[in-house]
Amino acid sequence: MTVSPVLAAWEACDKTDTLFVLICTVICWTIVPTVGIAYSGYTWKRNALHAAMPAILTIATCSIQWFIVGYTLAYGEGGWFFGSLKHFFHKGVLAEPVGSIPEILFSEFQLVFEATVCAIAVGGFCERGRLLPVIPFIFLWATFIYCPLAHMVWGGGLLGETLGVLDFAGGTPVHVCSGATATAISIYLSYPLFRSRKSDVRTPTHIRIHRPGNSFFQLLSLIIIWGSWLAFDAGTTLALNFQSVMALCVTNLCAASGALTWNLITFYETGKWSVDSTFMGAISGLVMITPSAGFIDMPTACFFGIFGAVLCRQALRIKFTKFAHYWRWVDNGDTFATHCIGGVAATIMTGLFAQKEVAAYGGVEVAGGIIFDGNIRQLWVQMVEAVVGFTWAFCGSYIIIALIDCVPGLEVLAVDKHISQGLDMNEVEEFLGNLEYPDEIDYEPTARGTISLE
Repeated sequence: MTVSPVLAAWEACDKTDTLFVLICTVICWTIVPTVGIAYSGYTWKRNALHAAMPAILTIATCSIQWFIVGYTLAYGEGGWFFGSLKHFFHKGVLAEPVGSIPEILFSEFQLVFEATVCAIAVGGFCERGRLLPVIPFIFLWATFIYCPLAHMVWGGGLLGETLGVLDFAGGTPVHVCSGATATAISIYLSYPLFRSRKSDVRTPTHIRIHRPGNSFFQLLSLIIIWGSWLAFDAGTTLALNFQSVMALCVTNLCAASGALTWNLITFYETGKWSVDSTFMGAISGLVMITPSAGFIDMPTACFFGIFGAVLCRQALRIKFTKFAHYWRWVDNGDTFATHCIGGVAATIMTGLFAQKEVAAYGGVEVAGGIIFDGNIRQLWVQMVEAVVGFTWAFCGSYIIIALIDCVPGLEVLAVDKHISQGLDMNEVEEFLGNLEYPDEIDYEPTARGTISLE
């Protein structure tokens, strides 16, 4: 019997590596809906399902987009910014090995990256945006924002192939990109330009900082995301080797040091332990380790977690200021403070602390960073990556959401009903009275999304 070319290619794949990446892909998939659960924990209880729904829409929309054009734009052979259309509709993407695993599995693993980034990014719609425009936004954003960035960094484009940036699992394509996108969405919803602006009922006044609606959702999200991110970074090696083991270990340590640091600061300031502080500290640690998980050792990872927690917690204070309130600064999902600020810091610090010895655990040759290998060039290369990633994601996302807002029926701003559905308006105003910003008040961030009103 003649063996088909597909089965012949399959036989050439390493079955252990294939099983390893297959398991990592299944585990990592849970991150996407869990991001929605986390956002639903941030919001008012009655808005929980509305906040979680964009993550579900992300899974479906990104899967279709990735099948049609996403994969080939990100990983097809091409120029500096886009891949070719060689694999349009996944043409020829079957068992041909990428490294030691089948290309179709490589594609599926990278799809999880795109969906995760998108789920984080659409957090900018939480409690303020409509769900219907989210679908075209996801498709267009994935095509014109994420895929070019992924190609530039990992697909043989400008940043990775030409400049030689070090980005193991997505400091810029994942965290800087998602944080910049959520920020662009938030700013547009505060200052809409087109159809949302002309509507009498779509007024961007529903801007209230409030305590998380469901801390149990935060706890559940913490458990799933922390565990899944271990597979996220370990699986990035695409092979079961010692680098994948190290990536898992440094990821866990960085998340742990970040969680404990943030929680201890909160306890010192308030005298209380906080699930939200633990969650946000762990997220800041995971953000910090993502671009460097395959390039740093354990002590450095511990330092990254502590530094990331302190930095992101300070960045979180911005939204509690009167200045932020005056300028309608809204960061409901704290994506700017954690993913954007943390992602930029992590990308730059990779240029400082990357070690060629650790990278060699996976058979990868890199020049290393400044501290351990004296490679000064790597620092400015990482800085260029962060600037390009933020500019591309922020400007492109703003343009996309503005264009969608021009289409009749796709107004992006939600009707300003606050939480009034099913309640008498007098009851609503009485309930919300203490949550408005008073004229004279000291804002003290005590946990992830809380304020102390003294």
